[in-house]
Amino acid sequence: MKTYKLTIRGQLYEVEISEGEDNILGVEVNGTHYDVEIEKELIKPKTPKLIRSQVPNPTRKESKITKDISSNAYQVLAPLPGTIIKVLVKEGDKVNVGDKLLIMEAMKMENDILSEKSGIITGIKVAISDTVLQNDILIEIK
Repeated sequence: MKTYKLTIRGQLYEVEISEGEDNILGVEVNGTHYDVEIEKELIKPKTPKLIRSQVPNPTRKESKITKDISSNAYQVLAPLPGTIIKVLVKEGDKVNVGDKLLIMEAMKMENDILSEKSGIITGIKVAISDTVLQNDILIEIK
């Protein structure tokens, strides 16, 4: 849609021209819509207009996400995007508040990920050299 300001006989008009079909264009003058027919034939562009079809969202299998999400366990989330350097615990280990769970590199710094809850490790959702995004699930504690 293109907008023009035209002065006709001293009167200012704000005109919006939208695309139309064949020789008819949609024109809006000061808020009033008109369909205007153009007398000479419009030059049709040589390049076709491409219309993309709607792509469905991938299923969990298609997206290759293998990390299961369990709702009962406490989830330790990634505070920043980064790469896992070391995993210091294994499933079945008992942890207390403040224990180191893993080390990840984020923003060219090594960051210790500490346990915020005491319990038993029920799931480790990452491995060494995995790249994670912020709020990805790293470890689950019950």
